[in-house]
Amino acid sequence: MHFQPSDALEFLKDSQKEFVELFNHGSLSVEVYKPELTDLQTPHNRDEIYVVISGSGKFMNGNRTVEFKAGDFLFVPAGIEHRFINFTNDFSTWVFFYGPDGGEAIEK
Repeated sequence: MHFQPSDALEFLKDSQKEFVELFNHGSLSVEVYKPELTDLQTPHNRDEIYVVISGSGKFMNGNRTVEFKAGDFLFVPAGIEHRFINFTNDFSTWVFFYGPDGGEAIEK
């Protein structure tokens, strides 16, 4: 499977949604996400990784907020409130969901 950001964003544009699933295999689901003006997502039931395609802004992840830019990697454990805030109009990101509902257990 091969996707370039431009291909993924074209699929997204054609869907007229803020996100679209591009690939899945086992527990892995790969999406592209491009919110308009406001990120309204709620916590997810699986662990999640974002790899920012373009744009910049701030990312609220639980009780922590960090700045992000193109190329950055962001991890969110299952069930944690998170969202992109104050992002530029060109913001888009890859989204990778994986693992079981409730997230993967941390080994001690």
